[in-house]
Amino acid sequence: MHHGRSKDSVMNFANEINSKKYLIAGNGALAYDIQKNKDIYDKSIKKKDVLKILKICEENSIFYSLHTKATILTKSLNYSPLIYHSENLRKSENKKTSINVIPNLYEYVKSNNREKYLKITIQDADRSIFNNIIKKLKEVRNVDVIDVEHSTKKMLRIDDKEMEMQYYYTEITRKNINKWSAIEAVSKKMGIRKKEIVAIGDNINDKEMIENAGIGIVMGNSALAAMGVGNVTKADHNSSGVAEAIAKILQ
Repeated sequence: MHHGRSKDSVMNFANEINSKKYLIAGNGALAYDIQKNKDIYDKSIKKKDVLKILKICEENSIFYSLHTKATILTKSLNYSPLIYHSENLRKSENKKTSINVIPNLYEYVKSNNREKYLKITIQDADRSIFNNIIKKLKEVRNVDVIDVEHSTKKMLRIDDKEMEMQYYYTEITRKNINKWSAIEAVSKKMGIRKKEIVAIGDNINDKEMIENAGIGIVMGNSALAAMGVGNVTKADHNSSGVAEAIAKILQ
């Protein structure tokens, strides 16, 4: 099982489908052996690079959040942390995504040597401000900044009220780390050949695994479909797109 979320959050999905082998979290920064209860691949962002990124965001008043193994660290509930929070309102306690609100997050990271940071998300509603900050973030060595040329639009339901949220975002990982790099590490451990791997995705952070897998399938409503990456399903992930993809493979 592979996801961009934290390890504990992905574990909830793994339990739902009774997956007992491996899981990959944080856009490929972490691979975990469920049966042996141990990490088999850890490519978290080095603390000094995390602090460089956070300093840029703080100096330019840009919203950011950090994904660790167990939780999402954020200064406030906005953008993607707010989306996770709205999802939590409809989940049972044991299936909620852990979110820790820490107003002085930079100082927390600076003084904490225990946390491992799998990825950093950067978000802003203004495109020109966002694009300007991306240029600065790409000057930081030892990390990769995902190129995102579109905004994301989400509908939230909080206290029985619906609200629309639209913003630009990017995700930052350690240099040369992505979902495919982790899949490759796990597949070698399991003795699975590249041509035997099927990858299904719908987001820009799925690009490398879609391009490298034996069969790469993208959802019909995704940015990857618009880019011409992979084989495209007619349906999106909210309309049985994954089921359609699996049915095609099994034909």
